[in-house]
Amino acid sequence: MKVIKQGGHRLFEQDTETAATVSAMLRDLEKNGMDAVRRYSQRFDGWVPESFRLNAAQIEAAIAEVSEQAIQDTDYCQENVRRFAEAQLTTIRPLEVNIRPGVTLGHKHIPVGAVGSYIPGGRYPMFGSAQMSIIPAKVAGVKHVTACTPPVKGKGYYPATINAIQKAGADLIYVVGGVPALALMAFGLDGVPQVDVLCGAGNRFVAEAKRQLFGRCGIDLLAGPTEILVIADDSADPELVACDLLGQAEHDPNSGICLISTSERLARASIQALERQIAVLPTRDIAALSWRDNGIVYLADSVDEAISLSDEYAPEHLELHTRDNDTYAGRLTNYGSLFIGEETTVAYGDKTIGTNHILPTSRASRYTGGVWVGKFLKTCTYQKMSEQASAHTGQVTERQCILEGMLAHAATARMRVERYNGKQSEVTDRK
Repeated sequence: MKVIKQGGHRLFEQDTETAATVSAMLRDLEKNGMDAVRRYSQRFDGWVPESFRLNAAQIEAAIAEVSEQAIQDTDYCQENVRRFAEAQLTTIRPLEVNIRPGVTLGHKHIPVGAVGSYIPGGRYPMFGSAQMSIIPAKVAGVKHVTACTPPVKGKGYYPATINAIQKAGADLIYVVGGVPALALMAFGLDGVPQVDVLCGAGNRFVAEAKRQLFGRCGIDLLAGPTEILVIADDSADPELVACDLLGQAEHDPNSGICLISTSERLARASIQALERQIAVLPTRDIAALSWRDNGIVYLADSVDEAISLSDEYAPEHLELHTRDNDTYAGRLTNYGSLFIGEETTVAYGDKTIGTNHILPTSRASRYTGGVWVGKFLKTCTYQKMSEQASAHTGQVTERQCILEGMLAHAATARMRVERYNGKQSEVTDRK
């Protein structure tokens, strides 16, 4: 392996200053409720409406400001997300099996009761995030979804975001951002049903709030700055490779950008193309920092090494631009979402195509996938037994409990052995 360009790979880590700030805010918010929400919203966003919850008339007025083309495009994107989530749901089946005579075990999938969806604003109004957390929850059968999105300074709220949230199926819409938004949903402030799962991306304060609230409620995952890794060989188009790398670089100065190539010619041509493109990119102030500080280019000696390097990086988004994409796709194991071939790109997954864009970053793809319909389902087991099976299992259970010194446990098994063994004897005697 040869390093052509070295850069950083920002991993999720606990920032003690951020953690302390968020902890103090959460204590304040839990104690003082909506008064604290109002105070923080004024401080951070200059936004203090009479009510943070949008009513039906406000929602209707916001949607009326959205162009017909934008509404149609959002409907198209949301239909793709919904169809994919519905298809995913068909793969999640209940189970019931007789593992021994008279012993029946099973599981069923139960949707959580309430979900809190956070739709980020910040540098970009990412209204496409609405469908990514709300639609899979609704397809899973979640009865109530509260959605929060931060205000746009000087404008109140972004109409396209309200349209997307409403169309995705949220039951309540709040215009409030950051830690106060998560607290509102997790603590059940302002009469909001206390949520069972918080879902959605955000800045470091949002991520830290989710981390601290985990246990109080569930969370989807902890997400850091976005990442893209492209594997390309000498068959790839360097202009397209460069364009796709920049597509994620514009997100954030801390975005992770990596190219792994088995061709030095392609690698160097892609760097040259990227530098040409970045010079005229309207968002170059952000993208240039990301590329400068975090851009990585590796020259791999073989397909095996390229796969190993990619799995070690464990990117959020992984694109394949090679003549043998199937080989890579079949062997790669660590990624949030895989884009096979130059015909697709991360932006399709982020906005349009139907797969979810809330994905693991910071090497979390080593142990989790992204948000999907299953994130909102609890897989709960059950068991039932015949009297004869209970008597037999009870004997084994009693002996195991005694070995562990757990005598009250043993007694629960012994009572069943005594009760049902007698019944078995009566049946045997009658025969």
